Amino acid sequence: MDVAFNVVFGALVFALHLLPRPDSVRIVANCSVTVPRTVPSSFDPGALEELNERWSALGIGTLHAARTSPIVVVRDASLPSQAYHLAVAPNGVRIESRDADGTFYAAMTLAQLPQRTSSGWRLPCVSIADRPALRWRILSDDVSRGPLPTMRYFEERIRTIAAFKMNGYSPYMEHVFVSPTDPLPAPLDGITPAQLHVLASYARTFHVAFIPEQQTFAHMHNTLKLEEYAPDAGFPHGFLLSPAVPESVAYVTRLIRQELAAVPHPPFFHIGSDETSTLGEGATTAYVASHGGRARVYASHITAMARVIAPSGARMMLWDDGIERDPQIMQMIPRNAVVVNWHYGVEPSYEKYIRLIASGGFQQMIAPGANNWNQVFPDVATAIANERRFIDEGKAEHVLGLFQTEWNDDGETLYEATWYPVLYAASDAWEQRDVDPARFAADFPTAFFGIDDPRYAQDVAQLGDVLTRLESVHAGSTDELFWDDPFDPVVDAALNAQTLHRVRLEAERVETHLIARRPPLHSNAASVMFLAARRYDVLGRAFQVADEIRNDYYSPSYRDLIWSEYWFWELRDDYEELAPLYERAWNYESRAGHLASNLECYHIAAARAIDRADAIARVTREDFLAGKPLPPLDDVIRSQAQ
Repeated sequence: MDVAFNVVFGALVFALHLLPRPDSVRIVANCSVTVPRTVPSSFDPGALEELNERWSALGIGTLHAARTSPIVVVRDASLPSQAYHLAVAPNGVRIESRDADGTFYAAMTLAQLPQRTSSGWRLPCVSIADRPALRWRILSDDVSRGPLPTMRYFEERIRTIAAFKMNGYSPYMEHVFVSPTDPLPAPLDGITPAQLHVLASYARTFHVAFIPEQQTFAHMHNTLKLEEYAPDAGFPHGFLLSPAVPESVAYVTRLIRQELAAVPHPPFFHIGSDETSTLGEGATTAYVASHGGRARVYASHITAMARVIAPSGARMMLWDDGIERDPQIMQMIPRNAVVVNWHYGVEPSYEKYIRLIASGGFQQMIAPGANNWNQVFPDVATAIANERRFIDEGKAEHVLGLFQTEWNDDGETLYEATWYPVLYAASDAWEQRDVDPARFAADFPTAFFGIDDPRYAQDVAQLGDVLTRLESVHAGSTDELFWDDPFDPVVDAALNAQTLHRVRLEAERVETHLIARRPPLHSNAASVMFLAARRYDVLGRAFQVADEIRNDYYSPSYRDLIWSEYWFWELRDDYEELAPLYERAWNYESRAGHLASNLECYHIAAARAIDRADAIARVTREDFLAGKPLPPLDDVIRSQAQ
């Protein structure tokens, strides 16, 4: 049933908020049972950990293994892979599945079923039949653009996607792997082979395939900037590994073999190879011309990488944009390659992209985006519209799976901000039907935060509305706008008073809700939402300050000038108060790496406000009180405290 999943317990009515929603749910009216306290001794250890993590946080209690338990697990060979039946009845809980994956997913649904009543936590009596729409539901996680997860957060990220029935995790790596033979490109706190091995083993516990994603062609600047590797570049210290240089192929071959040694026999290995627009230019010009043209050289690279990967048994994955530019490439690369079809904007249809890859006989995964890159908080409206249509059309065309992406281009975005669009995509890829965004919003607070408070979904919507308001009058991203100088006349002119008023009101509604609320589950994600709202509030206030000072400066009273100095002190305090909030959010999820440079931005903004306060004080003392004409405000702002 695709309504509110209403369950009747006597005179009480509860709503089941399950993500993803099961394919079929039959509810038994006026029937509920106590939450079990034991599981069979052979119960799936990853499922038990997930259940205990959620139920303990909610105050339900924890489960332990016992020889006898009200939970019974049986195998049913007639069911499809990953499918399950889950029945809750007065005589106990029964899970039927073909395989261990199905048992795990039944447990993930069971984890979300308990309902709080006046007499304690209860399970509604239900009969559920469920199966995934797409075989693979993978998160592609950008760990190369600044934020790099700690091992603890890597594990939390894996557990969380597993709890919502995703079954693949793919860390996107450019230079962050600490190669035993080529350690120099990696950051000092990069990902070691031992860490990759631990994560792959950990992921298996939660029925998640760990899929290395190593760039092998473009996006290699952080390697090519080094003198040792500079000769491998298409342009000096550039972006693209030159296929004309044998050592460039040897280098990525070493990386792949070392990563496959750490993660033996993954189902897939992603070689990147997107955005190779400079292939055929610079140092690659003559090579491409003499080796059959751009498409053939590109295909030769793909084929060479396939040969390196083949002994592991993994299927090679690659991004699709090279093929879209030169469809003839499909005639020259191995047929067992999986093409990852990425498109992040809102389009009327994505069928032409899906059918292009299908026309070459290739299996594919569709890759929408969380639209979090360069944003204070993800562009949720764009993300959901992109994910919904792309995934639904992918399901209709029976693609192999979902390869959901998130990117951290400017190095300051936070992983915890991406859960809403990531879990919408996970739900849509699992469910047979279309996932109505309003229904997902109704289910999200309970399923993710563990609290029946619709304001958590409203907070997400309001943060999205703030972004939409800002981007409707400013072409840049919200991260860019946050760091723009509010006294820049071009930027300031675009942000009218009404926009700033609405932005701040919406941000403050979110702040008010979240400032004193800590949900029982994923409370740090709520803290990151609060941080985003506070940043929007400060952004709006900074531009209001600029407007207010401009309006008062040329016909000032002594009071106006003193207040202008105070307004700059206010901004100083705002930026410095944001810095520890950001630092705490970063440290929850990421290694130190890029943190210092991000925090410096807050301190620079605060120092600028201090300098401008001092400049106003100097003008007040040396000009206004001396009876002299005031210098132009722009000159004062530029001079600052000099």
